[in-house]
Amino acid sequence: MPYPEFFDYLQLEKKYSAHTITAYKADLESFHHFLQEEYSTGDLADVNYSQIRSWIVQLVEEGVSNRSINRKISSLKAFYKFLQKTKQIEFSPLARHQALKTPKKIQVPFSEKEVSDVLKQMESSDFSGLRDKLMVELFYSTGIRRIELIEIKLNDVDLSGGMLKVLGKRNKERYMPLLPSVIKSIETYLEERNKMNGGNGENVYLFISDKGKKLYESFVYRRINNYFSKVSGKLKKSPHILRHSFATHLLNQGANLNAVKELLGHSSLAATQVYTHNSISELTKVHQLAHPRNRKDY
Repeated sequence: MPYPEFFDYLQLEKKYSAHTITAYKADLESFHHFLQEEYSTGDLADVNYSQIRSWIVQLVEEGVSNRSINRKISSLKAFYKFLQKTKQIEFSPLARHQALKTPKKIQVPFSEKEVSDVLKQMESSDFSGLRDKLMVELFYSTGIRRIELIEIKLNDVDLSGGMLKVLGKRNKERYMPLLPSVIKSIETYLEERNKMNGGNGENVYLFISDKGKKLYESFVYRRINNYFSKVSGKLKKSPHILRHSFATHLLNQGANLNAVKELLGHSSLAATQVYTHNSISELTKVHQLAHPRNRKDY
């Protein structure tokens, strides 16, 4: 595969994961092969948009989803931006490309009962049980992201002030209020946690494994998925669905959209509005039940 300096750039400067770089390589190799087969050229720097569009048409005919095609084109966009940055080309052939339309994924939140049922089944006094229950409580009561939960340090928790400092995307800090019940859970958890040997200095983090190590994303996902699989038949059972439930339930109870935006750490209302479809359906239900025109005695 040509342009090894591009992949060095992704690894060393952009700090992309090995998995992401492998995906970029596969996408560029696929396009490279297409150019060789259809246009008898392997020079990715000397292409025009019509050639790229022909590749898109071929992918569509092969049954590749629009979402997957958009991901492949994103890899090409990054590649051509790199060529521009390094002065190897003047203009990107994808400068005016518009992504293919994709169906919006509807995230179905957990019901209040499902969350309550999970918390009831998590009554445990051992370290791992207390930790897992606190994870669920924090996800549901603050709406924080999975990586934000993992990165919480002990000094980010202000129990006396009832606040939690969270480091979000683009290193943006925000402060989350803690419910009294969550503060109590943190105190109980910390009593057991203090008995653990952190090891390697990783005990600066609030959440640690049974061996005293910092948690990782797949561990948190598996724990949440395992507990909610026992009470919910929903297709997706993840930390993100708990975040979605947090936002939806607040909106259903009349919370201001701007306030929910700040709690979620979104930079714009557009990002928060994806959580409103469930609250709108709830409002519709209330409207139909309460409106005079819908009463049988009207």
